[in-house]
Amino acid sequence: MAEFGRRKFSATALPGFSTVAAITFIVLYAPIVTLVIYSFNASDSVALWGGFSAKWYGIAWQNTHVQEATIRSIIIAVSASAIATTVATMAALGTTRRGKYSGQTLIYIMINQPLMVPEIVTAVALLIFFASIKVATGYTGLIYLIVAHSAFCVPFAYLPIRARLEGMDLTLETAAADLYSTPFRTFRRVTLPLLAPGIAAGAMLAFVISLDDVVITEFVKSAGQDTLPTYMLGQLRRAVTPEVNAIATALLCLTVLLLTLFFLLTRKRG
Repeated sequence: MAEFGRRKFSATALPGFSTVAAITFIVLYAPIVTLVIYSFNASDSVALWGGFSAKWYGIAWQNTHVQEATIRSIIIAVSASAIATTVATMAALGTTRRGKYSGQTLIYIMINQPLMVPEIVTAVALLIFFASIKVATGYTGLIYLIVAHSAFCVPFAYLPIRARLEGMDLTLETAAADLYSTPFRTFRRVTLPLLAPGIAAGAMLAFVISLDDVVITEFVKSAGQDTLPTYMLGQLRRAVTPEVNAIATALLCLTVLLLTLFFLLTRKRG
């Protein structure tokens, strides 16, 4: 009985664990695998297999609407990730490089608020806010989408940067201060190089979130400002062809690549 009491609990030893895990993976990934397979469908129908062909990738590549939407998506994602990462880095430094203070929990909640509030609520709020500015100024450029994406991506960039800072030893920074280094010089020569993997991971995560966003973009964008996800959504409302599958597969590959780099940057080194 004593040996049984000391035995560690393992969820994998529970009856049916393997079956439930297999069903979960099938439900999660079977639709994605099907999407990738049918992106090589030679038929014009998304439901009927007409043989293997990569023609839809060529059609998507030559589609001027896809090209414009892709370029617009990249411009917005790069700009938003740069702004969000800069703001998140300053916020992480301000909330981790000092002792506990009054209102610290409230600040954490405010920074992570977009993660807790339904995205549709944030989208409606941004729509009302930017609509009033558009009416007052008459300007309808991409700046609204960039600002909206930046605000939404800040917590996604903040989390890996803050995690990196909390895992960093203060010894080197303290030693630099003891050697009469200025705070800025210490940050530039000591803190920033150590923090660089966290910043890169936060920037990539913010880029992926911005690139894949549909809800906020759909509410904030003006006419002629479709991004790649909203263009695909518009195509699905009309005639659906395997071209949409090809675009989705390309976007999936890019997202998986960036998330793999994010994992490699944030994993603990031995």
